[in-house]
Amino acid sequence: MKSDQAGARSAVFTPVDTQARVDAVVRRLGDAIELGLLVEGEQLPGEADLAGRLGVSTVTLREALMALRQQGFVTTRRGRGGGSFVTLPEGPAHGRLHTRLADWSTEELRDLGDHWAAVSGAAARLAAQRTEPGDLVQLWRTLDGLTVADGPAARSRIHGRLHVELAAAAQSARLTREEVGIQREAGALLGLVLADADAHKDLCERHRNVISAVQDGADDKARTAAEGCVLMSVTRLIELRIA
Repeated sequence: MKSDQAGARSAVFTPVDTQARVDAVVRRLGDAIELGLLVEGEQLPGEADLAGRLGVSTVTLREALMALRQQGFVTTRRGRGGGSFVTLPEGPAHGRLHTRLADWSTEELRDLGDHWAAVSGAAARLAAQRTEPGDLVQLWRTLDGLTVADGPAARSRIHGRLHVELAAAAQSARLTREEVGIQREAGALLGLVLADADAHKDLCERHRNVISAVQDGADDKARTAAEGCVLMSVTRLIELRIA
């Protein structure tokens, strides 16, 4: 679990690959803070270093940091020991996530769903083929954690971890990196879905079916169930975005 968290955290500081670079940096860092990958009080890398890691110019990075300061995600201190530090904005996370969801178009969400379903479905199918029942102990523990988790922030973090662990169970480094990237990009938004008690219960049951199918070696059933988890989540996000 620690290695999954470290992998997700390191993926925060990889190049963004979109035209709207300022928005992409704001979304990347803001979601990482909401997910707890970057913690309150943590100092971000220096501007030149951070711009280099994200593959953007320092001008673009400064614009993004300015937007993050306005949203309350970053505080900048001057002088010795200064720099940009992670902060948590005042007010409920639910409201912040609705604001972040508004940055996504319905087309972008559908495209996310297509990609995520393909990755998770392939991971579940391969996990069913390549694992033994004893290999799934951590997945079951994480699902138990998701079942009892209280609050959308905790639920979204554990939900993201569950998907990364499923990809790791497929024994595919590429699929695991893809899943980490998806969680880094949009995992925080799942807090909006998981905040609803019925949706939370439904997703827990759906994931239970995925792991059961993996454990039974039913690769097609595992793939279909994993795709269903993703499509249910993204469909709900699209409904919230339209509303």
